[in-house]
Amino acid sequence: VEILDAKTREKLCFLDKVEPHATIAEIKNLFTKSHPQWYPARQSLRLDPKGKSLKDEDVLQKLPVGTTATFYFRDLGAQISWVTVFLTEYAGPLFIYLLFYFRVPFIYGRKYDFTSSRHTVVHLACVCHSFHYVKRLLETLFVHRFSHGTMPLRNIFKNCTYYWGFAAWMAYYINHPLYTPPTYGAQQVKLALAIFVICQLGNFSIHMALRGPAAGRVQDPEDPVPHQEPLHVALPAGVLPQLYLRGGILDRLCHHDAVSPSGPFLPGGLHPDDHLGQRQAPQLSEGVPRLPTPAHAYHPLLAL
Repeated sequence: VEILDAKTREKLCFLDKVEPHATIAEIKNLFTKSHPQWYPARQSLRLDPKGKSLKDEDVLQKLPVGTTATFYFRDLGAQISWVTVFLTEYAGPLFIYLLFYFRVPFIYGRKYDFTSSRHTVVHLACVCHSFHYVKRLLETLFVHRFSHGTMPLRNIFKNCTYYWGFAAWMAYYINHPLYTPPTYGAQQVKLALAIFVICQLGNFSIHMALRGPAAGRVQDPEDPVPHQEPLHVALPAGVLPQLYLRGGILDRLCHHDAVSPSGPFLPGGLHPDDHLGQRQAPQLSEGVPRLPTPAHAYHPLLAL
């Protein structure tokens, strides 16, 4: 295996006697031995300098290479684990909100230091906000599975700016000494609380569904399918678009150009046997007509 720099074409490493069944992950580990500064998570190996990165699970003998395989290397930069990213993103808003809730000094003025709001809804808002982020922290530790172990370190600053900044902006007004309750009083608060609870349950339901396979089924992490959690089955794609229309699912909606005869479709036009994200429509049985080509472009987001 020959590894060249993708920009300069300089030869960085030559690995002799690499087994044909070696994976890209194993080749990265071998490369790290000669270049310790580029640990495996920083490495992107490709067959073409401008091509896509090879997956860690790709096997050497299944790639279109000859006796000597030439890979092109790109440095992805310093990396940080996704677990650390999520914990940092979610712990920040939890802590920041409580600073405003307890009215620590230098926020609202000296006379309001460590005072408490007289409005019940303010305390309820703190409970709901804290519950949401405690839930996300626990999901990060015990529920989420990450298809990629790391992300570039520089991205965490952008992510935290959003999460932390939005929490501070929201907390400042909700906990302000001049805050006034909702216009429609208790009824508005109860309705909003009910919506919050439903959304939290739906969010948790989908996270559980995307976490792992149903009993006895090995699930491709890039091919999430509905399970039998009540809210996940009940809520259609349009209700939780941020979570439902991710990655391969959105790509699958944009390129679904055939009718499958073998079974029912899932919400959003998906079929249980579809190859999500691979732009492959299910094969039709002989004699089953295809859908006519539309005269105008189809926009799935507008349809939703």
